[in-house]
Amino acid sequence: MSDVSRHHRTAAVIPAAGRGVRLGPGAPKALRTLNGTPMLVHAVRAMAASRAVSLVVVVAPPDGAPEVKRLLDTHSLPERTDYLVVPGGDTRQESVRLGLDALPDDIGTVLVHDAARPLVPVETVDSVIEAVRDGAPAVVPALPLADTVKMVEPAGKDEPEPVVATPDRAALRAVQTPQGFDRETLVRAHATVTDNVTDDASMVEQLGLRVVVVPGHEEAFKVTRPLDLVLAEAVLARRRATDGF
Repeated sequence: MSDVSRHHRTAAVIPAAGRGVRLGPGAPKALRTLNGTPMLVHAVRAMAASRAVSLVVVVAPPDGAPEVKRLLDTHSLPERTDYLVVPGGDTRQESVRLGLDALPDDIGTVLVHDAARPLVPVETVDSVIEAVRDGAPAVVPALPLADTVKMVEPAGKDEPEPVVATPDRAALRAVQTPQGFDRETLVRAHATVTDNVTDDASMVEQLGLRVVVVPGHEEAFKVTRPLDLVLAEAVLARRRATDGF
């Protein structure tokens, strides 16, 4: 395989080992259904919709890999995209690292995508991949903030929190996924940064490397609370009506 083809092989890692307690009791968040299909399947399809993605690695709950594998086997995915299921760890960071460990040697670009963002459009996925291929070591899709943001001093439970600053929202962005990385950069970040973080791009920042932002999309929101499920169902209904999704 040539160096060029190696550079252009892209894989997506989807950590899906969390329980999703904010959605209430029941199945893990990634296995909750939208329009009768688990969110995880929607997320895998969103990554596989990009013709640049040749492999999707799903990181399952530590004791749930066989169940997740059976789940994916029963749902249709693009034939051009392979997928693997590996057991995850106790933290998101550990799960992503285990997903990286499962990648074949010929992968040069890696996406890390939240299973709880099942509706990210393929255009966003492609924009992230293109920016990595153009030389950025780390890329995040993001949206400008619509609301004013306050920095507060943490207080006790149910206590009012004093405001200490009002950041200029023009310089702030709400970050989404998939985040894209040069593989070697992301592997080095996971080997170097030991603090438990929720954002892979921040690990690259700690290496002192450049992280760039590309436009995100309003439909790439994170399904975290019950109301988000309602919004996601509404997006799917609109897509079925307009795009035959």
